[in-house]
Amino acid sequence: MISKKVYFERALFFSWYCKYGDCKFCYMSTLKKKPNAKRGFASIFAETIISMKLGWKIEFISGGYGAYSKEKLLFLVKTIKEITKEKQWLNIGTLNKKELEMFKPFIEGYAGTVETVNWELRKYICPSKKLKPIIQTFKYCDELKLKKAMTLIIGLGEKIEDFKNLKRFIEENDISRITFYALNPHPGTIYKISPTKEYYSDWISLTRKQFPKIEIIAGAWTDKTNYYSKLLKAGANSITKIPAIRKFGSKELKEIELEVKKAGKVFSGTLTKMPKVNWNEEVDQLNLDEELKHEIKEKIQNYIKKMS
Repeated sequence: MISKKVYFERALFFSWYCKYGDCKFCYMSTLKKKPNAKRGFASIFAETIISMKLGWKIEFISGGYGAYSKEKLLFLVKTIKEITKEKQWLNIGTLNKKELEMFKPFIEGYAGTVETVNWELRKYICPSKKLKPIIQTFKYCDELKLKKAMTLIIGLGEKIEDFKNLKRFIEENDISRITFYALNPHPGTIYKISPTKEYYSDWISLTRKQFPKIEIIAGAWTDKTNYYSKLLKAGANSITKIPAIRKFGSKELKEIELEVKKAGKVFSGTLTKMPKVNWNEEVDQLNLDEELKHEIKEKIQNYIKKMS
């Protein structure tokens, strides 16, 4: 039975750089001439603290291929676990068994960026992000007893008939969690149109019917706030893909909270009302050096100012 409680799950991005940068739908593919654009630890940790105090969950820790060294990523993941008191999911490209072993004490599982289950289409739109290494990483997860998730973008040119490929892929790889996104066309890419909410929700409905216990997270950009009630009714557990800090308290985010209610669900946390929090106290309890704590406090105040 699906819980009536709905969470906003925020993806924590640590970079806007990808060493491949050639997925034809991706914003990063338009940044090829830019250097390794990555965030500092302070802003990521500040965002994590804010997320926790507003009742949001962390969907996964994510960034482009090759943005950080594995040692820096380990520090990042370890600290995020300390802040959230929960193991997180990794969505950072493919990993070998040794790397997964390094992250294992701090993570729930690994998310593979499958993107589309029309396999011929996938070869064209994700030429460098091969499927075979993702499946191999799933096999390492099995050996290490880590959970497996996947991402899927609806509207890339697939057809509803391709659902049979999704069903087979979930079964063969024992996927326990799937994040759906409605394509959000970016300027400079080949895509111009998003999927309708009816077509998008059909994918979620079929997935829920075939896999009653799978965790489904559904995302749509803020120009598609009216999608959310239908996606939740179709079987999504949680929502994502919302610029919740930049748009906090906005008309669009108020509409999303209403959409959750319209679906007969209860929204856990808030996208619109700032709670009273001693932010400095939240930072001071972390096992970090004082200089980094000071930077985190400054970042939090900058975020709060924008959100207010």
